[in-house]
Amino acid sequence: MATFSELGLGNAVSRAISNMGFEETTPIQQQTIPIALQGKDLIGQAQTGTGKTAAYGIPLIERMELSTEQIKGMVLTPTRELAIQVAEELNKIGQYKNIRALPIYGGQDINRQIKALKKKPHIIVATPGRLMDHMRRKTIRLHALETVVLDEADEMLNMGFIEDIETILKEVPENRQTLLFSATIPNPIKLLAQRFMVEPKLFSVKPKEITVPNIEQEYLEVPESKKFDVLCRLLDIQSPELAIIFGRTKRRVDELSEALYKRGYGVEGIHGDLSQNKRDSVMNKFKRGIIEVLVATDVAARGLDISGVTHVYNFDIPQDPESYVHRIGRTGRAGNMGLATTFVTPREIGQLKLIERITKRKINRKPVPSLTEAMKGQQRITAEKLVEVVERGDFHAYKALAEELLTQHESTAIVSAALKLLTKEPDDTPIKLTEETPFRPKKQKWGSNNRQPRNRKGKSNKPFKRKTGGR
Repeated sequence: MATFSELGLGNAVSRAISNMGFEETTPIQQQTIPIALQGKDLIGQAQTGTGKTAAYGIPLIERMELSTEQIKGMVLTPTRELAIQVAEELNKIGQYKNIRALPIYGGQDINRQIKALKKKPHIIVATPGRLMDHMRRKTIRLHALETVVLDEADEMLNMGFIEDIETILKEVPENRQTLLFSATIPNPIKLLAQRFMVEPKLFSVKPKEITVPNIEQEYLEVPESKKFDVLCRLLDIQSPELAIIFGRTKRRVDELSEALYKRGYGVEGIHGDLSQNKRDSVMNKFKRGIIEVLVATDVAARGLDISGVTHVYNFDIPQDPESYVHRIGRTGRAGNMGLATTFVTPREIGQLKLIERITKRKINRKPVPSLTEAMKGQQRITAEKLVEVVERGDFHAYKALAEELLTQHESTAIVSAALKLLTKEPDDTPIKLTEETPFRPKKQKWGSNNRQPRNRKGKSNKPFKRKTGGR
């Protein structure tokens, strides 16, 4: 890998990325940053967790001149969480150039955003719907825009934002740089690139780098009605430090988080219907380890960058291979190992095989753990905690009482009683979850009348090939 010092960056950006702990470039950064620094359009095929924000953020800020207090850069993202995360990272990269990024997203008071826009940010990081709202109100003007970034373009496609993006791109200056980053490059994304980009070069990380090799992947074949009890057994056996459980729907997340709470687990749920304050509160608890289990939908967890997640559980199998890769990418970060476990009902085995084929990774089948194994797991955890206290020597205040007990009872009986008292025994509180039917994606409609987007001359577009001089 190349080092950032080899990229010829200015002192301000070099200092910022050094303070952020960046030393060597990731594969996608090594490929794209030199081209982006030249002002050329490009497409980067990169998964979450591969450093793509810095891949476009560093050249975006390095090339920016602050001659006027106008919006010079714009990043479009699919979700508010990703918008907030990207804006935070861009502000870190731009701190010594005094370049400021502002997140713009739905769910936040628009008057508050209008007030923040009056402070003249240089970059906006926006979700498409809220950006269009500001454009209609003329509270955001993009006439001075020099660089546009489309981040997680395939997810914006899946969420139905493709026409909004086309509308936005028609309104920004033609003489601009456009950078597109996406985990996958389906045909509609190729057509979007052909229509709005100038001869973009495609850069892609290898599939093995996309699937993240330091994540152990396994699945359990479980009937729908048994999934919750099996999940509880796994939590008891594995005792994850921080775990994310993915559910297919908002209803599933609500029911699952409530059920786990009833069974005695430290858990909260997060999905798109929660207020921003509530979402922020839940994420703060999870990051601080106040709760060890987060239950989330795909959309709510998109773009979350949380260090220390040890386990990911797919309570419901993802709707597509790309979602699977995004989910399991929440763990196994910063060189640490992670475990991703997927629950599969018998009729979903075909979907699992599709995920294996696309990710080029065999997912190991594991037997369903028994109640006895769950009990032994909790006993082992309790014993380990006792040993830790012994090794720390943090028990002297209780030594006299222990010696007194030993004069009355046999030592093995005393230790056994302590283990029984401290061990979390499996909870059989009755739980009933609403059964979720397997997700069946609908066919997308691209453009009006179900036709493919066409260029200004009315001809059908060909991916990745466009003449310089117009957009």
